[in-house]
Amino acid sequence: MIELLPLFFVFAMGLALLIYVLLDGFDLGIGILLPFGNDREKDIMVASIGPFWDANETWIVLGVGVLLIAFPKAHGIVLTALYIPVTIMLFGLTLRGVAFDFRVKAGDDRRSLWNAAFCAGSLTASMAQGWMLGAYITGLQNTGTSLAFSTLIALTLPALYIMLGGAWLMIKTEDALFDKAVRWCRRAWLPMGLALLLVSIATPLVSESIASRWFTMPSVIGLLPIPVSCAIAYFGIGWILQRPEILHAGYGWLVFVALVVICLMAAIGLAYSIYPDIIIGQMNLYEAAAATGSLVIIFWGVAITLPLIAAYSVFVYRVFGGKATELRYD
Repeated sequence: MIELLPLFFVFAMGLALLIYVLLDGFDLGIGILLPFGNDREKDIMVASIGPFWDANETWIVLGVGVLLIAFPKAHGIVLTALYIPVTIMLFGLTLRGVAFDFRVKAGDDRRSLWNAAFCAGSLTASMAQGWMLGAYITGLQNTGTSLAFSTLIALTLPALYIMLGGAWLMIKTEDALFDKAVRWCRRAWLPMGLALLLVSIATPLVSESIASRWFTMPSVIGLLPIPVSCAIAYFGIGWILQRPEILHAGYGWLVFVALVVICLMAAIGLAYSIYPDIIIGQMNLYEAAAATGSLVIIFWGVAITLPLIAAYSVFVYRVFGGKATELRYD
């Protein structure tokens, strides 16, 4: 059983980062969409994420924390290679956090400034995360191909976040803002699909090891459910977005569920592509793992912390369920 500890920790880290993408993804998407609402709609958009966004960001802290304590050798390599985009991401998240509070507390005359700052912070963090994902998939190499691929994902990841943000607004809002969220999702649907297609094509091209895993028999047949389910979910989103009667009947949440399916399948595909490496072509998870004695101690901390964070998140989403109202500080 002790030999399974590295697998447990890499699963916990991957799960935390996947949940972060899904939950903080709609936060970031709403931030990017903020300039397209009127003043009242902006308040409701911010209120729709108000009770959740701090808890959502806890997941990335957990994921990076597991990388640090369970795989310290990999942590040093990854954070060194991604020092600049990590710094940019933290700057964006900090700007977004400051703007979240100051947009109301600074007064009406400066609200537009902080709205712009909230959008800028969200877009900056989104693009930095895309760059880090692209760099990681290409093995943290500073080649022209790696830089081009990182740029590609940096430019396309915000489309996914916009879709998540629009889908969340369809769950949390009504009337005119609901209709705007539908239009925003319709406009982002094709760019997101193009982004997924380009990433799917480019990923095996930039990594021979990934290409060999996906395009040899019998792997091709065994892995077929991943692209098929993604395609069904993607075109299902497009079909639902063109059916106002379904959306207004209260089934807008299906768009969010379909996006969850796409992200989950992408995560499973990535995990299959890189296992057992934790840094593609450089280090596997067993080489990167901390000493067994340390992992045993850390196991209990993660085994307690992970369910607690999950339970707290479920509790918050249950307590603050229902439609969002205007943000208030009194």
